[in-house]
Amino acid sequence: MALRNFNLEKYLKDGANTYAQRANIEAMADHVSEKGFDNLVILGIGGTWAEWYPVVKVMEHYTKLPVHLENAAEIMVKADKDFLTESSCVVTASASGDTKEILQAVKMVKGMGIPVYGFTKNAETPLAKLLTEAVYNPCGDCEDSYLMYFMFALRLLCNRGEYEDYPRWADQMKNVHKNLVRIREEFEPRAKELAQKYAKEPYTMFVGSGVLWGETYLFSMCILEEMQWVRTKSVTSADFFHGPLELVEKDVPLFLVKGEDEYRELDERVERFAKTVTDKLEVFDTKAFDLEGIDDDFRVICSPMIITAILTERLAVHYELVTGHSLQFRRYYRQFDY
Repeated sequence: MALRNFNLEKYLKDGANTYAQRANIEAMADHVSEKGFDNLVILGIGGTWAEWYPVVKVMEHYTKLPVHLENAAEIMVKADKDFLTESSCVVTASASGDTKEILQAVKMVKGMGIPVYGFTKNAETPLAKLLTEAVYNPCGDCEDSYLMYFMFALRLLCNRGEYEDYPRWADQMKNVHKNLVRIREEFEPRAKELAQKYAKEPYTMFVGSGVLWGETYLFSMCILEEMQWVRTKSVTSADFFHGPLELVEKDVPLFLVKGEDEYRELDERVERFAKTVTDKLEVFDTKAFDLEGIDDDFRVICSPMIITAILTERLAVHYELVTGHSLQFRRYYRQFDY
């Protein structure tokens, strides 16, 4: 099936290039492990924070290591930074390599005598010049970011004896991009239908939880709000029943991102309620998509990649067609100093 605004050859090439970074990512994780560290501190903001979120949620299943996911802007003004010590492993990412808040936070941490590791597109970015050690990859798709971040985090846990399945998982990730192409193709007709139905709605609610909360939040904020100027509300399945449920009416669209981890029962609670109120409930369940050549015990790790493939990478392209508003155009973001 033809996919609108999708370059298959480039996508598979970029995916192969990302997977080829495995040795470099593992080497960086091994250097951190050899040095030793007492906690992991991740610096992110906006979409990058959201992409690290599922990594942290997965790590919680396997480790007692303290893991801090910090907003790069907030950490600059945070009074209590006692968790940042010379024994911390600090990691960050910026595809552009010039995200203002990330650069400020990295400079602050380096000024405390703490090394910082990270991911950026090449060795010439401002971020690359600050990092102690970096992996370079100009990936353009969120699933590539997920793949790199999970490789780094799970390798750290493997080195600690907490995730012995890492080699099997990493080997099987050779198959993930071909799966995500097929998943795109399967979802394409629905993406077109949903965009035509909802792209011009005055308000849309997005609900998700657990490993998929980061991608739910990312799509509603970084894609629909920033790139399409579509008014949204994103809320976790747990918090949905403490305020947002009162805004659900017969004609209010509610998009539910339904995961496969232990938080799924919270998503199902939202689904049961929404079915009784709105005629515009749309459920995006990762269980509906097969992952060929990937073991079932790795589905939770891959689930954010599925959601980014169908929403961030496909639904957004069809929203753009209906709204007539380019995904590339911004009024304010990065247009001037603020």
